[in-house]
Amino acid sequence: MAFLLFFFLSLLSFASSATRDHPKTFIVRVQNDAKPSIFTTHKHWYESSLSSLLSPSTPTQVLHVYDTVFHGFSAKLTPTEALKLQTLPHVVAVIPEQVRRLHTTRSPHFLGLKTTDTAGLLKESDFGSDLVIGVIDTGIWPERQSFNDRDLGPVPSKWKGQCVATKDFTSGVCNRKLIGARFFCNGYEATNGKMNETSEFRSPRDSDGHGTHTASIAAGRYVFPASTLGYAKGVAAGMAPKARLAAYKVCWNAGCFDSDILAAFDAAVADGVDVISLSVGGVVVPYHLDAIAIGAFSAADMGIFVSASAGNGGPGGLTVTNVAPWVATVGAGTIDRDFPAEVKLGNGKVLPGVSIYNGPGLTPGRMYPLVYAGTGDGDGYSSSLCLEGSLDPEFVKGKIVVCDRGINSRAAKGEVVKKAGGIGMILANGAFDGEGLVADCHVLPATAVGAANGDEIRGYIDSASKSKSPATATIVFHGTRLGVQPAPVVASFSARGPNPETPEILKPDMIAPGLNILAAWPDKVSPSGVSSDNRKTEFNILSGTSMACPHVSGLAALLKAAHPEWSPAAIKSALMTTAYTVDNRGETIIDESNGNTSTVMDFGSGHVHPTKAMDPGLVYDITTMDYIDFLCNSNYTINNIKVLTRKTADCSGAKRAGHVGNLNYPSFSAVFQQYGRHNMSTHLIRRVTNVGDPNSVYKVRINPPSGTVVTVEPEQLVFRRVGQKLNFLVRVQTMAVKLHPGGTSTKSGSISWSDGKHNVTSPLTVTMQQPL
Repeated sequence: MAFLLFFFLSLLSFASSATRDHPKTFIVRVQNDAKPSIFTTHKHWYESSLSSLLSPSTPTQVLHVYDTVFHGFSAKLTPTEALKLQTLPHVVAVIPEQVRRLHTTRSPHFLGLKTTDTAGLLKESDFGSDLVIGVIDTGIWPERQSFNDRDLGPVPSKWKGQCVATKDFTSGVCNRKLIGARFFCNGYEATNGKMNETSEFRSPRDSDGHGTHTASIAAGRYVFPASTLGYAKGVAAGMAPKARLAAYKVCWNAGCFDSDILAAFDAAVADGVDVISLSVGGVVVPYHLDAIAIGAFSAADMGIFVSASAGNGGPGGLTVTNVAPWVATVGAGTIDRDFPAEVKLGNGKVLPGVSIYNGPGLTPGRMYPLVYAGTGDGDGYSSSLCLEGSLDPEFVKGKIVVCDRGINSRAAKGEVVKKAGGIGMILANGAFDGEGLVADCHVLPATAVGAANGDEIRGYIDSASKSKSPATATIVFHGTRLGVQPAPVVASFSARGPNPETPEILKPDMIAPGLNILAAWPDKVSPSGVSSDNRKTEFNILSGTSMACPHVSGLAALLKAAHPEWSPAAIKSALMTTAYTVDNRGETIIDESNGNTSTVMDFGSGHVHPTKAMDPGLVYDITTMDYIDFLCNSNYTINNIKVLTRKTADCSGAKRAGHVGNLNYPSFSAVFQQYGRHNMSTHLIRRVTNVGDPNSVYKVRINPPSGTVVTVEPEQLVFRRVGQKLNFLVRVQTMAVKLHPGGTSTKSGSISWSDGKHNVTSPLTVTMQQPL
């Protein structure tokens, strides 16, 4: 239903835009069985082919040619020209470009990866030394110590990539650690015009910081001492400290453009990466129209693990992105470290907050006048958010100012307050943000508080204004606190399920550390990112599913090094079935936004547990043909499937797989449309491969969702050898529940197989939907 609606809306949009006929970028998929002389040498051929369609006044420009993960090219066309192109016999599809956005030291220790272990994932994988992680992001700052190549062996012989040299990125900055660096900007410039090279680098060099940060999370070397403005002091290290890195810069000041992202996938696969890490995303569209899903499919088909961030649209439901089943979709959790900065009010109340600030502080013991920005003169909405130019200096001078979160960046609000003469800032969450807090590097004494405490502070200011004692406050900074409980917690911003494209595939797949993560940072970017901040730092603390994704990318490299025979699906299965859902208090992981118990829709299979993932016992493997059956059963056309897979699919055998939910995925999701029925049932078939011990017997343990009856046949799996595959069937029976039209109800449970040594656990959700 969602697919048909999207397709219908796309046609309407395409038709209406055709009347305006403004040029935009399209990605064009061509037949792969055309003669190589035409299609492999081919930029000039594509351009001459296009020129026959375009008006003589239109310059023909092919932006990128793709020949590894995709056969075709991208070009700037009017919608009318795109429609004409689609009529050519060798053109399979014409896909409108989408613009994506970034999903912006203690975590290895928190994950149980310790250099002192004599055995374990780091030791078994030699820290990932022969594996290459490709990071598709904003580029890299190569001079950082996190990317030094001390004691690394020669560049792996399989490597075919290159270090693209420019005036600000010489070939000498690459080494045995950073073995490749490229940039892709044709799509960006086709839409935005020639880039301003005074504000960003036309090279692989990072002018944002995001790509440097994510690359060092995945594979940064050990660096000591490491800290940000004195916070989070200790050793900085990535997940796979000896893995090699290749940086593919696709994100620029105006975003990350699909045509450039697909070119990066094409290059990374041809170069010989083992893992691709992608911390960007956009709106969810059908897989054959999604450049990331298209690139990731071919990468996975060639044995490359692809991990992507789930998005920062939480805590609302249906916000998860990058949902293709051949991608590891990673949400964000907290670690057991925070940076407390309390608000002390004039009425004696002390309210918790978080901050990273080391500049001139507030005088200890002194209370300062406290005001809410939204009650000053001027536009109440703009001033409440502390937008640029919205604050009256007369109102805020010498005071601590309460600003609401939203619209502009959190650190930028502090710059606005400072410019207007304010002495400090309290950043208050709105109702949507809930209680989730992110520590930022501020340019003045500032702290962030949750929605409830924000309401309390505003209430105190309001009541004080009606009395004879004006509101006062101060901010007390407590530095770095370790051993925090509870941890992990699902970060408030982490995007949530259900999967908007395929509800039968649970997403996100897992969570990993993504809140207040310390990692490498460029010289030319201040820690706060605001224009007036001239500070420099070798490391910075950032939050986002962007930070969670490279944790999993690095772990995947370690697992691939320890188990070279494992497929990308087997690696993902190992990470998912060994993940945990209990925090360091022994209770179910909670949701930061409201303090309630989290669900499968928040954390997927749970929080990654690397040491257990090295020895999962059983894995749920998936072949390319399994994915094609899945697409057939998802009602994708033969043409749609060819766009994604580069293969001509035969859907006649797909029904043997049963239905969409029978993809051999490491989690289970049964979706029922009620349609007035009272009793409903379905079955889910799975196939597990023994990667543990020969002669092992696994017994099933079922935790059924409430209101359901779940049976598994057989209840025991007897393996005689390593590599043996056995099938089992899960039958789910349930009864209709009372729902309003369009309503949904989801209950969760689990299915676990155990041989006494390994516990192979998968979440099981049952969703009831009442049609409109």
